[in-house]
Formats: sequence, structure tokens, C-alpha cells
Amino acid sequence: MTDNDIKPALNGDKADTALDIAAFVGSVVPWIGGPVSNVLGGMSLGRKLKRVHEVLGLISTELEEFKSDASEDYVNTEDFEDILEQALKRVGEERNEVKRKIYGAFLLGAIREPGEGYDEQLRFLKALEDVQIDHLRVLEALLETPGNPKNSITGSPSQTLSRRLPEMDSDHIEEIVSQLNDMRLAKLTSLKVMMTPSGAEDLRHSVTGHGVRFIEYLKNA
Repeated sequence: MTDNDIKPALNGDKADTALDIAAFVGSVVPWIGGPVSNVLGGMSLGRKLKRVHEVLGLISTELEEFKSDASEDYVNTEDFEDILEQALKRVGEERNEVKRKIYGAFLLGAIREPGEGYDEQLRFLKALEDVQIDHLRVLEALLETPGNPKNSITGSPSQTLSRRLPEMDSDHIEEIVSQLNDMRLAKLTSLKVMMTPSGAEDLRHSVTGHGVRFIEYLKNA
């Protein structure tokens, strides 16, 4: 989705208050208008309102033609309102546009496919709050489809990542991987171990389920 896909009314008309945004969302997707109004009515956003406005605009555009009884039931639960509030607070504070769009993609996923536990959703939001763009770039490199190994006897994950991320020095890559391990987004503890070229080339198994979700949301953002 691009910014041009957002409803013209949302881009063209200035939303002066949270109630203006809630009213617009309700006009596009009536069944989420109530929860959005409840959440925004209790938030103080000030100059950060535009960030929330953009994310809710993307969500509204995506859900305009979407129909699901399970989703409609879910958005009227206390759990969803709390998740929505937690996510929108983070959107308001987030300066990076890419991460704001990932928050939007996360909310879309929660609405379209309800069922994930509340605690698990909160854990994901906390991890996203800590993630920086370099973390996402390394995750993408780890998940890259392996190519044909070069004519060598051995290789290492560190060599593979350095080749895939030429703009990052090896020490920085090692630091980012360590942080991803701490956040339970990756499980790669032996960067410099030597192995067969094909083994060093395929690093997809070193990304956890949460790490895979981050990249899926990034692609959908």
C-alpha cells in the first residue's frame, strides 16, 4: 500500500481533533468506529495527532470492503480496545514512518485474524517499541533466500551477513544480532563458527516466529 491509496477525504481534509478522526473512521468502517472513538476520546495527543491520523487512515482504507463476524465481535471487546490504545499511544510517540506503518499492519492483522492471546499481543508491541531500523534490516538479511554457495570449502554466518549488508561493518552486525537474540527475535549465537558454504548461506532458521512476523508486517506496511 502507498500513501496515495489512502482515502482522498482523509488526506484532503484536516482532522483538527481526535473526534474528527473517529468520525471519519466510523464513516468508512462503521463497525470499528465505536472502539476508535472510545480510545481516542481518552487520549491526549496534541501535535502527535497527525501520526495517529495517518495510521488509522491506512487501516480504514484496508478494512472498507472487509467483512467478518468474528472481527466485528472482537473489536467490541475490552482486550481489543486496550491493544488499540497501547498501539496508538506508541504511534503518537514514534517518529519513524516505517515503524508507524508496522504498528498499523499489526492492528490490521489483529482485526482480520482475531484469536491471538492478549499477553502475546502486548509482548509484540513491546518488542516493536524497542526495534530500530537496523534490527529490521538484519532480520531481512537473515531471512533472505540462500543463493548458490561460492567455490569455497567453508563459510560462516558472519561472512554471509557481511556480504548481504555491505553498508554495515561486521562489529555492528554482531551487536545487532546480539540485541535481536535478547529480544527473542533471533536465535543466532554462533556468528563466526565455520561450516559448509550451504549451511552458512541459509540463515532462515535463526529467526524466531516473532521475528518473521516483524518482516511480514514490514512487507504489508
